[in-house]
Amino acid sequence: MTLAKPLELPCGAVLPNRVAKAAMSEQLATLTGRPTAAHVRLYDAWARSGCGLVITGNVIVDRRAVSEPRQVVVEDDRDTSTLRAWAAAARSGGAHCWVQLNHAGRQIPRTLSGRPVAPSAQEMTSLRGGFAPPRALTASEIEELVQRFARSAQIAVAAGFDGVQIHAAHGYLISQFLSPLTNRRTDAWGGDALRRRRFLLAVVDAVRGAVGPKVPVAVKLNSSDFQRGGFDEDESMAVVDSLGDAGIDLLEISGGTFESTAMMTGAAESTRAREAYFLDYAERVRARARMPLMLTGGLRSAVAMRAAVDSGAIDVCGVARPLVLEPDIAQRLLVSDETVSAAVPRRGRISRLAGAAETIWYTEQIHRISRGRTAKPGRTVEAAMARYLLASTRDALVRRVVVR
Repeated sequence: MTLAKPLELPCGAVLPNRVAKAAMSEQLATLTGRPTAAHVRLYDAWARSGCGLVITGNVIVDRRAVSEPRQVVVEDDRDTSTLRAWAAAARSGGAHCWVQLNHAGRQIPRTLSGRPVAPSAQEMTSLRGGFAPPRALTASEIEELVQRFARSAQIAVAAGFDGVQIHAAHGYLISQFLSPLTNRRTDAWGGDALRRRRFLLAVVDAVRGAVGPKVPVAVKLNSSDFQRGGFDEDESMAVVDSLGDAGIDLLEISGGTFESTAMMTGAAESTRAREAYFLDYAERVRARARMPLMLTGGLRSAVAMRAAVDSGAIDVCGVARPLVLEPDIAQRLLVSDETVSAAVPRRGRISRLAGAAETIWYTEQIHRISRGRTAKPGRTVEAAMARYLLASTRDALVRRVVVR
């Protein structure tokens, strides 16, 4: 069957099938960003999912730039033993496991940072109250951040992760460099589309240099920010061309930012009906992409996944939330001739913050899996959000006293 067919990447690595566990936030680290045994247990469960590729949630390259509480930070080799156990657990079922590297830039809640950095000092607009105004990075700081990505990649691969995915989507730092809304620089790192993409390409080049030619290096890229005057589809296509020149091994397509959450909800009713939120873009970019394409967002059934791969539009189907509710769903997707769909959470009265609230609901289910339990789909979004806010408040109080 199509989904069960192996995929050889440009670097020579071979994914055993076409279903991937896409990145999801785990929030299982210590308050100081160290990975824990909970990561090992969680990824041991997902190792048996049937996916050919497993991508971690955000691993942050600078402890001053976490976007959520309890994200893993890898700046040095102090946690090599736990990283090694994490990678081994994720690979125990035969899948590749890649670490997703990120820097939040300005998308850091005030509770985690009162002075975030960004390409330019452009404040968040619709979410201004929850996010502090950023400080513009200096040129030397930008160069140092490029090396942070390379160093974190080198540490992760040395610990046993098979590859690296660079997060350049969803409004985080690299995405901020790409967007004319958030990158107002006039130096070598901004001013026109070519210079806005320089940071991403520098990170790709540095990571490749750190891990070598045989290790997969992937990028997660927005098709669009879905914001007026922001990073649009035409510019995204040009970035795809540049990433082809850079020789990346896989491009994952997504879209949106914290201020426009298309990655959670899809861009339009017509795309939600097709399941794959960004498939239209994938079909257009396929003609010029020189690397395999992975599509994440909305895919829920074997029928839709096979159709997307059979059409040639994409090569890998990314699945995230269904694997939280049914950790073995990929095994069924690979062999089923019928539609296999995952359940969705019960949403009560939440509407305006529905995307963020549902993310919290799924995070709670992830925590259950990490403790050896099963998901509880019957729990409401509101109840999960209340428990999350209570835990976050407790963590914030502890952090003020303990974390330096």
